[in-house]
Amino acid sequence: MILNLNLNLEDISQISIGAFAIAVPISFSEEAWKLGESLPNANLLFIFILSIIFLSFFAYQSIFQGEVENRIAVFVIRIVIAYFITGCIVALVLFSIDKFPIGSEPLIAFKRLIVITMPASMGAIVVDGLDKE
Repeated sequence: MILNLNLNLEDISQISIGAFAIAVPISFSEEAWKLGESLPNANLLFIFILSIIFLSFFAYQSIFQGEVENRIAVFVIRIVIAYFITGCIVALVLFSIDKFPIGSEPLIAFKRLIVITMPASMGAIVVDGLDKE
């Protein structure tokens, strides 16, 4: 079965730019670094779930315009890809400012990634949805 994702280079660049626009100011925030270190795992899971829920709501209304009944797999994959690209952008930004200790403290790096990816994913999906009809 072949899925028609309709995800092209323009969509990927829009997701990346939207994620970057939100990730940069938050990644430079000491509060975000400390929050990533101190939040319990249950709260991080809740943040992750909230991210996915809000990404789904926005994509459902804006990108798919409520028409997902026959394209549920495409809808889910679109959300996963948007979150993944955003996570990569956030990781690159944190790495570039030496606040992504993936080698020495992978748990802290992962927690910071989740905390900052939440708002950055919303920026990503909003920019991605701007040119949809």
